[in-house]
Amino acid sequence: MSKTTKLKKGLRSRSYPQALSFFGKERQFLGFIVVMFIVAAISAPFPQIAMWVGFAVAGYSAIANDSIQTIGTFIASNMTQKWWVLWLYIGGIFLVTVSTSWYLFDGDVSFQRLTSKGFAQAPQSFTFLQIAAPIFLLILTRLGMPVSTTFLILSCFATDSSAITSVLNKSVSAYLLAFIVSFVIFIAIHGITKRMFQQKEAHPMWMPIQWVTSGSLWAVWIMQDAANIAVYLPRSLSLGQFVAFATFIFLGLGILFYLRGDKIQRIVTEKSNITDVRAATIVDFIYMSLLVYKLTVSTIPMSTTWVFIGLLGGRELAISIKKHWVKGRSKLPVTLKVISRDLVYAGFGLLVSLLLAMSINPVIREEVLSYF
Repeated sequence: MSKTTKLKKGLRSRSYPQALSFFGKERQFLGFIVVMFIVAAISAPFPQIAMWVGFAVAGYSAIANDSIQTIGTFIASNMTQKWWVLWLYIGGIFLVTVSTSWYLFDGDVSFQRLTSKGFAQAPQSFTFLQIAAPIFLLILTRLGMPVSTTFLILSCFATDSSAITSVLNKSVSAYLLAFIVSFVIFIAIHGITKRMFQQKEAHPMWMPIQWVTSGSLWAVWIMQDAANIAVYLPRSLSLGQFVAFATFIFLGLGILFYLRGDKIQRIVTEKSNITDVRAATIVDFIYMSLLVYKLTVSTIPMSTTWVFIGLLGGRELAISIKKHWVKGRSKLPVTLKVISRDLVYAGFGLLVSLLLAMSINPVIREEVLSYF
C-alpha cells in the first residue's frame, strides 16, 4: 500500500470518530429539533394551536440567541454569582417591562413595535415554515452564530414588502452608527480604561452601577425585541394570554442563566476584557444609549443583533489600533477577522431570512424577484 493511500485511509478513519463524536454530543439537541419540526407540521393547520407553538419556539430561540446581546456581558462579569440570583433580577425586570406595555397599550406587549405598516394585523392562519422559522434560528444559535431574530421571524409575517425594507434600512443604519460611535468612544477613552484595568480589583461601587446599567439595557431591549416573539399572537392579549406569555419567557430566562448563556455566549466572552465588570458596564451603557435613540426615532422594528455586533466590532477595532500605536505591534488582522466573521454570520442569517420569507410570503417573493 502506498504512503498516499495510507494517509487517505488514516484521515478517513480519524474523520469518522470526529463525526460520530459530534452527533453523539448533539444527539439530544438533534432529537429535539426533529420533534420540533414534527410538532410544527402537525400544528400548522390549526391556527389557535399553531400560534402558541410558534410563540413557544420563537420565545425560546430569542432567549437563547438575541437576549445574550444584552445580558451576555452581565453573565460574563458575574460568573461568581449564583445563577438563580441573576435570573430573578433579570426575570423580574422582564415581568415589570412587559406588564407596563400590556397595561399602557391595551394588551400589546411589544411597545407598539407591531403597529407599524406590514405588521399591524395578527396572522389568521399559519404555514409550516412560519412555525418552523424559529427552529432554524435554534440551529444557527447552536452553531454560535449571532443571527438576527428580527429578520428571521418578522420577514415571514410582513404583509407589505416595504415593511422589510424599512426594518433592513433601520438595522443597517443602526449597525453603522453603533460601529462608528463605539470606535470613537473607545479610541478616546483607551488611555483612561487602560489605567483603570491596571488595578486588578474593581472598586465595589462598580458592581451596583453595572447591575443598574444592565437592568436598564435589558428593559430597553425588551421594548425593541418583544415584537419578535409576540408576532405570532393577537395584537391585544387577554389577561390569561398575557400570563402564559410572561410565564413562558420568565422560565426560559431561568434555563439561560442556568446554562450561563450556552454556546452563543462565546460571541461576548471572546472580546477583550469583557468579563471585567468595568468594561461590561461601559459596553452596556453605550448599547443602551443607542437602543434608546433608535427606540425614539420610530416604531419600526430593527435588528438589535446588528447594533450589538457593530458596537463590539467598533470597540475591538479601537482597542487593536491603540495597542498598535502604543506598543508598535498590532492584532489588527485577528481583530478584523473576528469583526468580519460576526458580520458574515449576521449576513448569512439575513440570507436565510430572505429565503424563508420568499418561500412563505408571496408579497416578499414578488418584491425580491422584481429586482432580477
